[in-house]
Amino acid sequence: MVPASSSSGFDFVVAANRLPVDRHVHPDGSVEWRTSPGGLVTAMESVMQDREAAWVGWAGFAGEAPEPFDDGALRLCPVPLSTEEVADYYEGFSNDTLWPIYHDVIVPPTFHRSWWHAYRRVNERFAEAVAEVAAEGATVWVHDYQLQLVPALLRDRRPDLRIGWFNHIPFPPVELFSQLPWRAAILRGLLGADFLGFQRADDARNFMRACRSVLRATAKGDVVTWAGADDAQLGAAPRRVRAAAVPISIDAQGLRELAGSPEVQDRVTEIRASLGNPKVVLLGVDRLDYTKGIRHRLRAIGELLEDGEIAPPDVVFVQIATPSRERVEAYRLLREEIEGTVGRINGDFSHLGDTAVHYLHQSFGREEIAAFFQVADVMLVTPLRDGMNLVAKEYVTARHDGGGALVLSEFTGAAMELRQAYMCNPHDIAGLKETILRAIRDNPAAKRRRMSALRRRVHNHDVQTWAGEFLSALAAAPDRPAKSSSRLQES
Repeated sequence: MVPASSSSGFDFVVAANRLPVDRHVHPDGSVEWRTSPGGLVTAMESVMQDREAAWVGWAGFAGEAPEPFDDGALRLCPVPLSTEEVADYYEGFSNDTLWPIYHDVIVPPTFHRSWWHAYRRVNERFAEAVAEVAAEGATVWVHDYQLQLVPALLRDRRPDLRIGWFNHIPFPPVELFSQLPWRAAILRGLLGADFLGFQRADDARNFMRACRSVLRATAKGDVVTWAGADDAQLGAAPRRVRAAAVPISIDAQGLRELAGSPEVQDRVTEIRASLGNPKVVLLGVDRLDYTKGIRHRLRAIGELLEDGEIAPPDVVFVQIATPSRERVEAYRLLREEIEGTVGRINGDFSHLGDTAVHYLHQSFGREEIAAFFQVADVMLVTPLRDGMNLVAKEYVTARHDGGGALVLSEFTGAAMELRQAYMCNPHDIAGLKETILRAIRDNPAAKRRRMSALRRRVHNHDVQTWAGEFLSALAAAPDRPAKSSSRLQES
């Protein structure tokens, strides 16, 4: 990666909380930037690879931001966050206020006015950075709940831009959303976009209901019309905005090629042998988050072991839990609870050399995860609430051999598409146990038919399809941007 050269602006700009790379400092003090492992980066990587574009985002550490630099054809534009802003904007408002509200209040949200002020301030900084790098008439794609004010803030600065926003997590029912003291400001921020994309049709409908209830806007079909406001605050101008479901997907072809590589195939054999070559491997792959249903999943596994329905060494469960938001109190408590539960299960049901639950609290690269997917005879994707859950799509794609079985929570966006999975309600522990046993014991031919249908669905609706649908919807959005920007008028 090299420092960025001068440019008059880019016709395509992505804005997301994080840059698609992470900084690694070597012992000799040299710095290396490596591609991030996150779901958004993985999804956008194949979309961005053939474009000359800019990506605006936080570099992942507090303090002064690096100068913009190039990663191939992609210009990376770091946005600085102070230590206080990391605590208030990111850990606080984004992940301790918005995240619980948007995920059915599984844990109570926390409201602090200082957090809101930091959220607004950082969103303004992002809007300024995008406005600076975007060419006249550029298309801007803003991502996710951390940047909900950016569309209106950016439109105030650059009315010439075509602005889209995509929500990677659920959008809550109005009864939950209305708990936010800053609900009107958030909706007005989002209405600065031309097109708003959501994972599920229910999420888009929730947004439109919130606009009707909070802003007294009107909605016809998938278009929200707002008359504007007399004040000069955020997003006061009248707006017509389209909101619709555009479910995200994965780079299916790239994952199939990776999963079939000799290196990954060798690793599959090694992993299965390290587990003792069991007859059945159950697998969970999640961020360590209270929305992912890991506690409920462990309870079901523990009861199946207690009932004698499964037992090591014939059946083992592997839970990969990627570290997440470890400075947020709810996540620290979750980790302690899960590790305690794993310890109790293994104390009760493991034997010397035969471990019932293998718990891996660490991050793995794509190759290793692709190998784990192929080791898994049954994949457990059982969140309590999830916008999409790309792990489900990655699993069925990685199983290019036709094997495997997917147990999928009905509360994921993926459940709207992957209907041939073994569906479950993760809150119903008895039902979850029954579903896991059915996925283990079903006729192999029936399981192969299910997996074949799931793979076809992901293949026909991959990440390129998702991006194409989103950008087409953005181009056809109801309000056309102005022909010239204030920046051009001043020059």
